[in-house]
Amino acid sequence: MFDSTSRYYNLNTSTINLTNSDGTTRTAPYVQRRIIPPVGSALTVIEHTITEGDRIDNITARYLGDPTAYWLICDANNVMHPNDLTDSPGRVIKIVLPQI
Repeated sequence: MFDSTSRYYNLNTSTINLTNSDGTTRTAPYVQRRIIPPVGSALTVIEHTITEGDRIDNITARYLGDPTAYWLICDANNVMHPNDLTDSPGRVIKIVLPQI
C-alpha cells in the first residue's frame, strides 16, 4: 500500500464501513495510528543551522539523499508541521539516521 520509504510503510491497516448521503455503504481502508519514536531515540548524524531560504526537502536530500524523508527530521525534532523546522533562521535541527 505504501512505498518502503514511507513513514506509514510498516503500519497496520484496517477498514471501516461508511454510509453515503444516499444511504449506500462503502468500505474505506485506513492506516492505524503511528506512534512517533521518543525524541533522542535516533542516532543524530549532524546538526544543521537553518538559514534564510532553507527548505526541508532540500535539507533532507542533502543529508539523507531523499527529499521525501523529511518526516524523519520532523520526528527527531518533535515537530508536526515540516515548515516549522525552517521558518526561524538560526534554529538548529537534528538530522538523524532512519530507525530500523
